[in-house]
Parts: sequence; C-alpha cells; structure tokens
Amino acid sequence: MAKQGGGSWLLRLDDLDSRRQQPGMADDIMRTLESFGLLWDGAVARQSQHLEEYEAAFAALQRGGVVYPCSCSRREIAGSASAPHPGDDGPPYAGSCREGMKAPSPVRSWRVRVPEGEICFIDRRRGEYCQLLPTVCGDFVLKRGDGEFAYQLAVVVDDVLAGVNQVVRGDDLLASTPRQIYLQRLLGFPQPEYCHLPLVTGEAGVKLSKRDNLISQQLGSVAGREGELLVAALRFLGQNLPPELAGEPCSHILRWGTDHFQSDSFFASASGKLGV
Repeated sequence: MAKQGGGSWLLRLDDLDSRRQQPGMADDIMRTLESFGLLWDGAVARQSQHLEEYEAAFAALQRGGVVYPCSCSRREIAGSASAPHPGDDGPPYAGSCREGMKAPSPVRSWRVRVPEGEICFIDRRRGEYCQLLPTVCGDFVLKRGDGEFAYQLAVVVDDVLAGVNQVVRGDDLLASTPRQIYLQRLLGFPQPEYCHLPLVTGEAGVKLSKRDNLISQQLGSVAGREGELLVAALRFLGQNLPPELAGEPCSHILRWGTDHFQSDSFFASASGKLGV
C-alpha cells in the first residue's frame, strides 16, 4: 500500500522496553525481512535514539496541565476494578490520583487526563471507530516512575519524526489508536491514515505471535520457499495472483504486488487463516 501510493516503507525498532531486549533480536528481525525481499527505505529508526524528543513532548503536555503523577500500583488498580476486564490493558484506571497522590508515596507513573467525549476516526478497512477513553483505559500512562516512556507517547512522536502519514497494522492495536489520536490532538500533531488488518491465526484460532512462532528460527525449513510464502500472503490479502508467480524471486512477486494491489479485494477477502 505504501509503495503503490508512491510512498516509502519505513523500519523502526521499538526498543524502549529495556527489560525485554535480547542481544541479536534487532539483527534477527532485519535478516528475516531481507530474506523475503522486504527492503526498507532510508535509515533504520530506533526509539532509544529519540529520548530527548519524547521528553520535549512530555514537557509540553505537562505545561498544558493534562499530566499528573500517580502512585498506584498495578495490584491496586486491579483491586479497584468492579468487574473483570479482559485484554492486555487490564481494567480502566479509576483516577485515584487525579486530585493528588496519597502522601508519602513514590511516583510509579505519570498519567494523562482523558476527555469525557468519544474519540472517533475512520479506519480504512473497519470504517468509523469510536471509543470512550474513560471506560476503556482511563487516564493512561505516559511515563513510568523509572523514567521510561510508554509506547503510546513514543509512537506518536516517532510517527511525526519520520513523517508517517499511513499506518497499516493488526487489529490487536485498533483499541489503542484513539489514545494515540488524543495525544496527537493535544500536541498539535497531524493524524495519519489508519488501516487495521485481520490477524493471522493458528489452528486453535489464536493469533500467531512472534514470541511463539519466530519465523527466523524456521528459516532453515523454509529456505527456497520464500516466494511461495509471499504468494500465500498476498492471497490471504485477497489478491488474485497469476499462478506462474509462485516460482518467481521475491523481488518480482513484491513488484507485482505493488503494481496490482487491489485494496477493495483485500478488505473484502482477508480472513484469519494463512494457508501455506
């Protein structure tokens, strides 16, 4: 979609969470992309190189009076929830520290005040999507007590720094998009176009995770099949490929995809199973 629109396809390494970094991970990601002919444009961006820019955005929000310190632990937030809240984010924050922390308590995080009204946007595949932030997440974290910036703030700044105007990603990130749009509005940043894709799932209907299905660990068994896998991926996206493309190099398959990609077919046909 980026190439067909005459744009660039960018690679950014989200390496802020130092506790989850493992030596060699970044090189592994880039080698895997290269083996499938997925070559990025320009220099590789790394979040760890943009801490000053995150700090500047955070300071701007502080000056705007929408950020406050919070002493609540995850256990306390979970205990205050009146009902189970499935998903990665846990229960919405109830705003216990909105009017001031309970002293003497350490600052565990810095949170941004969310508005009462809906945050809405038009997703290129899903159509209009609206969310009430107070009932979904509440005042969400921008910075941890140890000084590490949260993903929601970092990714908003990253997109502006790189000039991103189109974001194509999985449905699992759809629910976090209104938070990012809210921060864009507070900071006066432009809003990219969003398109959230159906997730690729395994036999049990659970999404394929990079933690459980690391492609690079299977490259020995798929060596020589990269083109076949790309063809399967394009068919998953609803594209009607000529049969002879299956035996072509990855570069030829990707060029065909750029020249002939039909988003209408993709939006209508994409489903959860990737047949390879």
